[in-house]
Amino acid sequence: MAEIYIGYEFKVTPLQPGVEILIAELGYAGFESFVETETGVTAYIQKEEWNDNILEDIQILESDEFEITYTFEDIEQTNWNEEWEKNFNPIVVDDVCAVRAPFHDKFDTAYDIIIEPKMSFGTGHHETTHMMIQHILKTDFTGKSVLDMGCGTGVLAILAEMRGAKTLDAIDIDNWCYLNSQENVERNNCNNITVYEGDASLLEGKSYDFIIANINRNILLNDIKTYASCLNENGTLFLSGFYNDDIPTIEAECNANMLKLSEKIERNNWVALKFLN
Repeated sequence: MAEIYIGYEFKVTPLQPGVEILIAELGYAGFESFVETETGVTAYIQKEEWNDNILEDIQILESDEFEITYTFEDIEQTNWNEEWEKNFNPIVVDDVCAVRAPFHDKFDTAYDIIIEPKMSFGTGHHETTHMMIQHILKTDFTGKSVLDMGCGTGVLAILAEMRGAKTLDAIDIDNWCYLNSQENVERNNCNNITVYEGDASLLEGKSYDFIIANINRNILLNDIKTYASCLNENGTLFLSGFYNDDIPTIEAECNANMLKLSEKIERNNWVALKFLN
């Protein structure tokens, strides 16, 4: 029996960066595929994952900078991957790292990451993943242990291994992301990454030199204490998935756990922060 999905058709003004922000927030809320349209974006979520309050934490819907309206309806399952592929374009970060699909031509970059374009979040297109890639490119991971929390496609763990990391754990609560990360780890010939399906409860007894967490504000605030307890001495925590206005709240929680802000990257009002213990 085909799974039932709920499709939301959003009309967004202005389109950019409105659509990008909306897709990111919907992805964190559990929507698993998106098709951009001339007026906005259509987003899909499995009906069993849906609830009446699914849009409650979508901050952009409350923003005065954008006008967003939407309708939604039950639909039968379709070939999401085929739809998604139509809108998947390669990206190059700082002329150093390319993220592309298998059907794209190879770029002349130091790092070439191949991601099968499925619905997992974290292809490098969104600001948060893009900025995390920038942080990783500026960091020496040689011989280090790394956690990629909320790994999505696994792209950040893959790049960290390419940058010299010795042992890596990649964790995502979403089954699709878990499976897709496994596929992408194998596709990029990575040997040091272990992918897990779950949440921060899996971190008990674990320790890392670097923790990369690109999730959302509320989950981060809940889990920062756990991340801090898992960091080795002189460890580094990279956080993203929130807006510039969220920095005071995030920083206060990090400070309460003996983490100090070291560096900030900002892109279209999204930020990626580096903390040291």
